[in-house]
Amino acid sequence: MRFSAPRSISPSPVRGKTSTFGLQSDSDSNSDEYDLEESSSSGSNYDSDSGTSTSESESLSYPLNSCFLQPRRPRHSAQSIVERRQIDDTIAAIRLRTRHHDPYEEWEKATRKDAFRTARKEQSATQLQLTERQEKQRNQDAERLAAIHSQQMAEVQNRLETMKIQQQREETRMREGWKMRDQKLWERIETVIQLEEDKVRKRIEAENKAKEEEEKQRKQEELKRRLVEEKKKQEEEQKRVAEEEERQKKEQEDRKEKEELLKREEEKKLKSDRVKAEDGQRKTLGLTTAEEDWRQARINLQRLKMDAMTLVKSNKELKAEWGKWRRQITPKIGQLTNDQQAIKHISTQIIHILVPPNSPAHHRAIYTALLSSLAKAILLQAETEVIAEKRSAQPLGQVTFILLDSLDGFSEIFFAKLVQRTGGWPIPVVVPNTDTGGQPWKDTADRTKAIGYRKSATGDDLETAAEYGARVSAIMRVYFHILKVPPSRQPLKPMFQLPRYWTWFARLMGERGLLETAVAPQLIFAALDVMGADAIKIWGHQWIKILALIYEGITTGLGNQKLIGGESSEGTAARARIQMEVERIINAS
Repeated sequence: MRFSAPRSISPSPVRGKTSTFGLQSDSDSNSDEYDLEESSSSGSNYDSDSGTSTSESESLSYPLNSCFLQPRRPRHSAQSIVERRQIDDTIAAIRLRTRHHDPYEEWEKATRKDAFRTARKEQSATQLQLTERQEKQRNQDAERLAAIHSQQMAEVQNRLETMKIQQQREETRMREGWKMRDQKLWERIETVIQLEEDKVRKRIEAENKAKEEEEKQRKQEELKRRLVEEKKKQEEEQKRVAEEEERQKKEQEDRKEKEELLKREEEKKLKSDRVKAEDGQRKTLGLTTAEEDWRQARINLQRLKMDAMTLVKSNKELKAEWGKWRRQITPKIGQLTNDQQAIKHISTQIIHILVPPNSPAHHRAIYTALLSSLAKAILLQAETEVIAEKRSAQPLGQVTFILLDSLDGFSEIFFAKLVQRTGGWPIPVVVPNTDTGGQPWKDTADRTKAIGYRKSATGDDLETAAEYGARVSAIMRVYFHILKVPPSRQPLKPMFQLPRYWTWFARLMGERGLLETAVAPQLIFAALDVMGADAIKIWGHQWIKILALIYEGITTGLGNQKLIGGESSEGTAARARIQMEVERIINAS
C-alpha cells in the first residue's frame, strides 16, 4: 500500500551556502545528509523528538575523531608540520560539520511523521472493513452448511426406510428358498436310492461279462506268447548289431570326454593358480571365491538341519508351536499382488508372525525353523507363480527384500535354501565332486539333489532338463529382482547387494562347464530382462563389454567354438531371446 504525506502549511526553509573549512559545501552533500537521516529515522520511533539528530551526529564524530587522532603510522617514519596541520584542520572541519543544526532537516522529519500518522488512520479503517466482510461471509457459510446437513439427514432417513423394506423382501425370499431346498433334498435322496439299485444290477452284469472276457483273453495271450517268442529272436539279433555300433560310438565319446577332461583340468589348474595369486588382495578387500560361497551356503544348510530343525521336530511342544505359526506364513505369500500397499501390508504381517510385537519372542529354535519355512514358501511361490507369469517375480522380490532387511538371520538361511533348490546357479559355480568336508557324495542321487534336481511334478522320476531349467530360471528371476531393489536403511548381506549382479556375470562367463548347459542361457536372459538396461547406467562401458562377450558366445561361440547353451532345443530358444534382448539394450542406450 502506498501512502502520501500531506503538505505542511509552513514553507520549507532554504539552506544557505557557507564555508566548511575546505570540505564540500551544503549543496554538494545534500544526498549524503539525506541518506544518513533516513537510516537514523527508520531505526527509531516516529514520535521521538528532534533532539536525536545532535546525539547521532556526536556518536558519528567519535569514530572519526578516534580515526584521525590516532592514525596508524609506519615504523621509523617522521611526520612533517604541514601534514600535522592538515590533519588538525580536517578534524576541526568534521567537528563543525557534525554540530551544525539544519532547520530543513527538522521540517523534513516533522513532515514524515505527519505522513505516517495519516497512513495509520487509513490502514485502521481498511482493516475494520475487511474484518466486517469476513464475519459476514462466515455467517453465510454457517447457514449454507446447516441447510446441507438438514438435506443429508433427510436422505439418510429415506435410505433407512428403503433398506428396511429390502430386508423384509430378503427374509421372504430366504423362507421360500428353504422350502425349495427341502423339496430338492428329498428328491435327491430318492434319486440316490435309485442309483444304488442300478449299480447293483450293473455289477452283476459286469461279473458275468468279466468271466466271458477272461476266457477270451486267455486264448489271445496264448497267441500273443507265440508271437513274442518270434519277435524276441529278431530283437536279439538287432540288439547284437546295435551293441556293436554303441560300443564304437562310446569309444569315440570316451576319447572326446578324456580330451575335454584334460582341457578342463588344465583350466581348473590355471584358475586355481590365479585364485592363489589373488588370495591376499581378495582377503584385504573382504571378497570370497565362488567355491567359498558355495561351501558356506552348504554349511549353513547342514547346520540348519542338524541344529534348529532337529530340535524342533524332536520336541512335540516346539513342533506344535512351529506348525501353528508356519501355517500362517504360506497363505500370506499366496495373497501377494503387484501393489505397493499390499506388498507393505503382507510384509508387515509376516514380520509380526516371526517377531510378535505384543507378545514374548519365539524360542530361538522355533524362530530359526520359521525362517526356514518362510524361505521355502517364497521359493515354492516363485516356482509356481513366476513360471506362469514372470511379472509376478517383482512383488515377490520386493517382499523378500523387506524381510531380508527386517529379520535377523534370514539372509544366511534364505541363501542356503536358494542354493539347495537351484544348486550352484545363484553363485554361480559347478557343484564339486565332494561335499563341504572333502568327503565324496554318498551316491549319484545325493550329488544330483545338491545340483538342484527335484522329482518331476508328473511322476516319481526326476524332472526333465526343460522342467529343471524353467524352475531354476523362475527362482533366479526373483533373486535378480532382490538385487535390483535399492536399500532404504542399510545395505543387506553381500550376497544380496547390487555388485553381486556384476559378480554373477563375471563368474558365469569364466565357467565353461556351466555355459555349455541349457540352463545358462535361460538364466542370462532372465538377468538381462530384469536389470540389463539399468546395468549400463551403473557400469557404463564395462557392462557393454560383458554384453559383447555374451553376444559372441551365443552367435559364434567362445574359445572352444561351442555356443552358450549347447545344442538342445531349450538352449537354442534361449539364445534367440538373449540376442534380441542384447540388441534392445544396446539400441536403447
